[in-house]
Amino acid sequence: MKRIVAATAVVLGLTMTATACGGGQDKTAAQDGKQELKGQSLTVAAVWTGVEQQNFKKVLDAFSAKTGAKTSFISTGDNVSTVVGSKIEGGNAPDVVMVPQVGVVQQFARKGWLRPLSPAARTAAAANFAKVWQDYGTVDSAFYGLYFKASNKSTVWYSPKALADAGATVPKSYEEMITTASAVTDSGLPGFSVAGEAGWPLTDWFENIYLSQAGPQNYDKLAQHKMPWNDPTVVKALSTLGALFAKDQLISGGRKGALETDFPESVEQVFGKQPKAGMVYEGDFVSGLISGDLHKNVGEDAKFFPFPAVTGGTAPVVGGGDAAVALKAGKNQEAAMKFIEYLATPEAAAVWAKAGGFLSPNQKLDIANYTDDTTRQTAKSLVDAGETVRFDMSDQAPAAFGGTQGSGEWKILQDFLRDPSSPKNTAQVLETAALKAYKG
Repeated sequence: MKRIVAATAVVLGLTMTATACGGGQDKTAAQDGKQELKGQSLTVAAVWTGVEQQNFKKVLDAFSAKTGAKTSFISTGDNVSTVVGSKIEGGNAPDVVMVPQVGVVQQFARKGWLRPLSPAARTAAAANFAKVWQDYGTVDSAFYGLYFKASNKSTVWYSPKALADAGATVPKSYEEMITTASAVTDSGLPGFSVAGEAGWPLTDWFENIYLSQAGPQNYDKLAQHKMPWNDPTVVKALSTLGALFAKDQLISGGRKGALETDFPESVEQVFGKQPKAGMVYEGDFVSGLISGDLHKNVGEDAKFFPFPAVTGGTAPVVGGGDAAVALKAGKNQEAAMKFIEYLATPEAAAVWAKAGGFLSPNQKLDIANYTDDTTRQTAKSLVDAGETVRFDMSDQAPAAFGGTQGSGEWKILQDFLRDPSSPKNTAQVLETAALKAYKG
């Protein structure tokens, strides 16, 4: 998914320096004459749809132009582990999978599905990425995952017009954010659009609140299931989130409408031709939909503020990312490894950066490649940020708990959105599901 202005020590972006080497300045295939993979094919699977898929295909096209390999793309939808497992069993496994969950990378590696990345990929990663990104892709001392796309999931996007019409200002705290939502609602437009059709945006809501309220140490314990999900800190965070969900009038379509709203629709409800809400919470990747699908100007028609601190806590920054892994069952292993080596370069990152809706953890990418000042500002905070990482919690969990549509945390938080009246019961249901998934 996956990671901003005013970032705190609790932040994605890590121990990177802001060293800027010009991304996209490598020699092209036409200049260097290399077509080393001509005649070979490569299949890459990822969750991306819509404009994100279109922009990733530009990266595939650039790789094809450079190497001569023929590329194809498969969309897995949100159920990455299920789809990939089925394709492996069916004998038609993709060569490379872009995995959006740390826990799923670990799961795939321990099932024996992955090939360790090549020495060239390891060398490029060591040269271009902070060590912590390499650590996220490492399982039992073997380097399996190259993090190509990063996200900052602590951004709240808003319509400046909606706030101005309501006489509201950009909030500095969570409580002020709820007050702002009420003011927007009173002006005739629901305060928030909430994407509840898939469970992952709801996990992001919870994680930001939990990180701010409970602090980074408790966040780490819960992420590793060293603390039970029925802990009082979890109940407290659910109570805070439930208080928002219970205010049906603040949500476009109410809770029922939110459960029928997918992520792209939630963005369109704020920035489309007929606005249905004033604000939408999700990560920096929202900008790609705003500029690509909705043809609005980020920084003018659409702005963001950092997810604010909750009840005296620290402002949270929750991050995510997509790691490229090579499947043993893939039929084109040379092309797969060459592609992952390519993804480790600033050249590859520059392709998507220029298309929009993208942040790279590659510290050698020149931020001038990003398309607007808002994204450049977010990207700079990514590489300039502090040492402590707080990766998306659900992405660290086993897929059965934190990464599968219709089950685990995703489904339980959807049920909580439907009826937020009992945070304590919801916490117990989460703990029951977590026990089963982590033992499995």
